[in-house]
Amino acid sequence: MAAQLMLLTLALVAGSAYTLPSRIVGGELTTIDKYPSIVAVEFQSIWAGSWSQSCAANILTSRYVLSAAHCFASNVGSHLRRVRAGSSYRNTGGIIGYVDAYFNHPTYGSNGYDGDISVIRLIGGLEYSPVVKPGTIVAQGVSIPDGLPVVHAGWGTTSQGGSLSSQLRDVTIYTINNELCAARYLTLPWPLVVTENMICAGILDVGGKDACQGDSGGPLYYGEILVGVVSWGHGCANATFPGVSTAVSPYNDWIVSLVI
Repeated sequence: MAAQLMLLTLALVAGSAYTLPSRIVGGELTTIDKYPSIVAVEFQSIWAGSWSQSCAANILTSRYVLSAAHCFASNVGSHLRRVRAGSSYRNTGGIIGYVDAYFNHPTYGSNGYDGDISVIRLIGGLEYSPVVKPGTIVAQGVSIPDGLPVVHAGWGTTSQGGSLSSQLRDVTIYTINNELCAARYLTLPWPLVVTENMICAGILDVGGKDACQGDSGGPLYYGEILVGVVSWGHGCANATFPGVSTAVSPYNDWIVSLVI
């Protein structure tokens, strides 16, 4: 199975129950040394001026990270976003990188949450260390098999509508057949579209484990490979409706074109 996952390492030099965006439930506390490519995305309040973590992202190079497009809405200035790398804890520790510009995929917004992926350029490069490292993304066109054990990590809420975690958490779930997932979401009173550019994952018909509010833009890992970016879902850890991540594979060429 691992042989099916062709890799591209970006090691470039120097560089309601209808919850949609921002969605770890059923997981365990962990530390940043296990996931050195994850960073917290912090938003600055235009009223209070304070910063607070609301999404996550994934280090591609010292100056580029990968996140969800809905975390970087086109009407929000880059100066109101920054990343915190190298810390296990929400809103404290590690090193800060300020956003220079972000590039949401051009298809985002045209078909529900299809294309919910963004490449973010930082003003200055992150300094690599044992807890700040670039990740590895899956190659263009690779199909992710059903039933694959995958991992979410993040600082999101530990239950639907609950409190954000002060420390990084992770959870292991399994990829779910895309057609089955899509058919289930079409049964909702307001049907939601699952496309071939998405990965559904969870514990089907059991639930209890998922990403949740505040985890958006964060990783869906297979081993150390970034295969998905947390995007949306019907609540959190729902038994019937799995969480949905943007698949990285369909966007690999686009990502590389921006980073190189």
